[in-house]
Amino acid sequence: MSFPVEWRISEQKVAYPQAVAEMEARVAAIRAGALPELVWLLEHPPLYTGGTSANPADLVEPDRFPVFASGRGGQYTYHGPGQRVAYVMLDLKRRGPDVRAYVQNLEEWLIRALARFVVKGERRCGRVGIWVDRGGGREDKIAAIGVRVRQWVTFHGIAINLDPDLSHFQGIVPCGIREHGVTSLWDLGLTPTMADLDCALMASFVEVFGE
Repeated sequence: MSFPVEWRISEQKVAYPQAVAEMEARVAAIRAGALPELVWLLEHPPLYTGGTSANPADLVEPDRFPVFASGRGGQYTYHGPGQRVAYVMLDLKRRGPDVRAYVQNLEEWLIRALARFVVKGERRCGRVGIWVDRGGGREDKIAAIGVRVRQWVTFHGIAINLDPDLSHFQGIVPCGIREHGVTSLWDLGLTPTMADLDCALMASFVEVFGE
């Protein structure tokens, strides 16, 4: 028996250790069949996280914000106000035990959500996340992806930039990529609210992952 995906939106900023603890508990409950799958939308206070492939040299300003080791894949990333984080806890044993396909679906979800604001988000071979072509050879990252899977239940997820302080990314080499920048919807000249972005994410999620 399957249950509809639950959506949770946190109005207050969530501390990173609290978020990880709650994800851990929910993943165990989903695996046990006790609770439904969950997509949790939130913001964090300013912080850096280092994934399992993080290079210490990419932490340029280690004293700027709190730094947390993370069990997700990937390298260093920034989380903070104005960035919507979506922690996605899905049962791949039921949906299809294919991590590569799951990551591709996360990409497609982000691309479709951005398209609702007439922004063309694109994949790039060898670069995780979603990118925007700014013209003149310039490409900026607008969304990051970092996942972990335990016994075929996913956690961690995606982060999409609405209107964060982009200077905060300067304390790290985001995802280990030095030759490209970071952008946001507001940086592109668009001014949706966080609620607008949430609506786009929820509608696009159904298109890609189903109800």
